[in-house]
Amino acid sequence: SNVTDPFDYIVSYDVYLDNFNVHWDNHNVHNFVMLKPGANVAAFDAKIKDFISTKIDVTAVTLSTQPHIDNYLYGKFTNGVQDGGRIEYVRLFSLIALFILLIASINFMNLSTARATRRMKEVGVKKAIGAGRRSLILQYLGESLLLSFMALGVALVAVYLLLPFFNKITGKELSLFADLRMTGIFLLLTIVTGLLAGSYPALYLSGFRPVTILKGQFTSSIRELWVRKGLVVFQFSISIILILAVIVVFLQLRFVQSKNMGYDRENVVYFFKEGKLQDDSRQFMQRLREIPGVVNASSATGNLTTHWGTTTGVEWPGKPKELNVEFGCQAIDFGLIETMGMQMAKGRAYNPAFPTDSSAVIINEVAAAEMGFTDPVGKQVEFWEEKVTIIGVVKDFHFKTIHKAVTPWIFYFRPDQTGAVVARLAPGDQQATLLRIEALFREMNPGSVPDFRFMDDDFQTVYVSELRVGVLSRYFAGLAVIISCLGLFGLAAFTAERRMKEISVRKILGGSAAHIVLLLSADFTRLVGVAVCVALPLGYLITRKWLDGFAYRIELQWWYFALAGVLALVTAWLTVGSQAVKASRVNPVQHLKD
Repeated sequence: SNVTDPFDYIVSYDVYLDNFNVHWDNHNVHNFVMLKPGANVAAFDAKIKDFISTKIDVTAVTLSTQPHIDNYLYGKFTNGVQDGGRIEYVRLFSLIALFILLIASINFMNLSTARATRRMKEVGVKKAIGAGRRSLILQYLGESLLLSFMALGVALVAVYLLLPFFNKITGKELSLFADLRMTGIFLLLTIVTGLLAGSYPALYLSGFRPVTILKGQFTSSIRELWVRKGLVVFQFSISIILILAVIVVFLQLRFVQSKNMGYDRENVVYFFKEGKLQDDSRQFMQRLREIPGVVNASSATGNLTTHWGTTTGVEWPGKPKELNVEFGCQAIDFGLIETMGMQMAKGRAYNPAFPTDSSAVIINEVAAAEMGFTDPVGKQVEFWEEKVTIIGVVKDFHFKTIHKAVTPWIFYFRPDQTGAVVARLAPGDQQATLLRIEALFREMNPGSVPDFRFMDDDFQTVYVSELRVGVLSRYFAGLAVIISCLGLFGLAAFTAERRMKEISVRKILGGSAAHIVLLLSADFTRLVGVAVCVALPLGYLITRKWLDGFAYRIELQWWYFALAGVLALVTAWLTVGSQAVKASRVNPVQHLKD
């Protein structure tokens, strides 16, 4: 399951060379090189950099190597330079996890310092009988570490139970203890978290002066209040940024799913020719089109959504010598454009009524613009050193992802080179249609069965990373908001507890429940309001950078930010309000009689 390139069988590359027209300006060849131990990779790259230019007259195409071990996480390149890949998502979720841990640590700091008055006399007595500050710091750090290790136990159980679900979302087969290093990482993370979360409370509590405490003269300092408020603002800023990110990711993915890709992928199935079908291709395609339930059928090279050839071997009148344009190129049969539901902007598609189509090509609108042709139909160009005529311009389409702009494209008519059969099925009983296609496949190619794949499923696979990011970001954002609200809930409960006598006096003097709820909620509302002001500009920069990875994307609207801010405020009001309402309902006598 961990193999990089799963395969059913391997054949010699000579077989490929014998069956396909391969040129030095093809870009569909990947070379794997085993270097000698100790070889200088940079020197090797320098030697092969301009190798292609020794074979064809081109200077823009250069070669370079990449360690195969890096290919999975660092597989994205821009102009030959490594530029991200899956590692970006690893870093993203690692950063989010770190922020969630920080939010939890902030809760511990806030609640510990807020409840410090409960431990004042303990600190005062211990210091009075000789306890040093160092011993008190060690005591409070020890308490924090103990809580951290208890949390580790809970976390391991939770991860063990949730890991199958997580693996299903991510499509991985992760295990809790992959190796001994994981155990070390868990322990180190627990110790660092315990020390980080407990450091401020330990320094704060151990700093109380015993005389002041025992005389009952201790009051909270302005600095303490500002630190606590700053921590609340920080944790809610992170939560708001995550809420905004979830909104933007969801809307971008919905845009991707609904965007007109330039072809109709619904009800399109494809499979590959094998064995005798390559020899009897024309007869097979003719009989395939006659099967009930098959609306139309054709064939092409590649599987259309992710694999095809590319080339720079296209020349046209007036092309600058230094210009190198990379074209997507596919050999196709009659009917592919119609089968895919693509639209012609100018000219016509391939037609059996025109015997000269074997020396004709069809381009897309981007290719016409690159060539500088306003009316390309009838123009002659040179394709792989052969003179060909442009007979049509197909409207731009996205066979690949919309991360990239539409690629210049050239279709050429070579039915004998097409390996993928594409069929559009009538809606309804498609299973019966597939069984009829399979029967024809078996009849004409005994001992083999077609491997059917629906193009709509392939489309989803292309965006699987974004879909997983969308799902995981919702869980992470929800977790961050819940943890932030837990901290706010604790602070609100403690604040209400400390102000019970004030609340009781206000009630006796005629204060309404609504007035008391508003009184207790006002401070927290201001803090969350500040967090909104801090988070939204940062959220804009982060979401803008993520959207820049798509050539076609949604535009950031004001209401995305308004919605994120309102959701944060409403969540805070509900959290604090529950405690405020509870406090407003107390019997004043209970708190004024002592």
